[in-house]
Amino acid sequence: MNTHRLIENRIHGIILAAVAAGLLVFVQNPGFGQTATQTPTKSAAKPAAKSESAKTAAEPKTSLLSEDTVNSFLFQMFGYDASLSWKVLEIRPSEVEGLAAVTVVITGPQGPSPERLLVSSDGKHVIAGEVLPFGAKPFEGARVKLEKGVTGVSKGPAKADVLIVEFSDMQCPHCAKAAPNVEQLIAQEPEARFVFQNYPLPSHNWAEKAAEYVDCVGRVSNDAVWKFIDKTFEDQTNITESNVDEKLKGIATAAGAKGDEIAACAAKPETKARVEASIALGKSVDVNSTPALFINGRMVNAGTPVEVLKKIADFAASQAKGGAGNGGK
Repeated sequence: MNTHRLIENRIHGIILAAVAAGLLVFVQNPGFGQTATQTPTKSAAKPAAKSESAKTAAEPKTSLLSEDTVNSFLFQMFGYDASLSWKVLEIRPSEVEGLAAVTVVITGPQGPSPERLLVSSDGKHVIAGEVLPFGAKPFEGARVKLEKGVTGVSKGPAKADVLIVEFSDMQCPHCAKAAPNVEQLIAQEPEARFVFQNYPLPSHNWAEKAAEYVDCVGRVSNDAVWKFIDKTFEDQTNITESNVDEKLKGIATAAGAKGDEIAACAAKPETKARVEASIALGKSVDVNSTPALFINGRMVNAGTPVEVLKKIADFAASQAKGGAGNGGK
């Protein structure tokens, strides 16, 4: 089992034990992959000091929620185990009025486990998990944002009934693992448009650099960029922060681009700005982990069996063409 999964299971077991004790309401996060977190520095041995990276929401409804309060809560939950540490990354209003969204990462011997907490406005209740969109057309808002905002490299027709968007991190092992699955889906949906959006996680030390290379290779050759992405995923374990430029220049050259020119492009401020814009787009549709796969605005687990993903894509196509509005009997 993946080490990230081991620690997730352990942490979730602890949280579920808290549920049984009436301390915490927990909803399993169905996401796949890695969350946008940084390396945790908070120790379970004592309440952690205030972190500069956490951003506390200013709205009155979340004004009672401070990072100190979150750290105290985590200390009470996990302070008995000195092998666990944590870091509060962000506190902000959630998509649900009256709930504050808290992003934390908890780390144990097997590695980091991301968690998203939703805290009530009175500061007395917390839900661990994620909020799903609701309504007659629950995915329409995200679909429109993505249709208008995607800027990444793409495959398929420019105008299509189905838009498939993947937010990915070149250093993320889960993204590399999911890549063949996504490729099979695209092969089986030739009429769909597929867009690859950069979403480098701050916890990865060369992911942003790789995203800049993807952006630059893609601007030179749509054929070369897919070769570059595939080979970078393939060589992921051989790339480090110290050799990333050397490795990526070689991969870019082998893919059909000019490595030195791509490296120069990657270093430009405008390239960084495009990557940051892609991250902002992801955040606007509630991406907080990679890979994040959307089919006409519907976020799905990229590790879902291809046959299920194809059913979702086909269903989305039928809805776009005016299919039945609901499944009521």
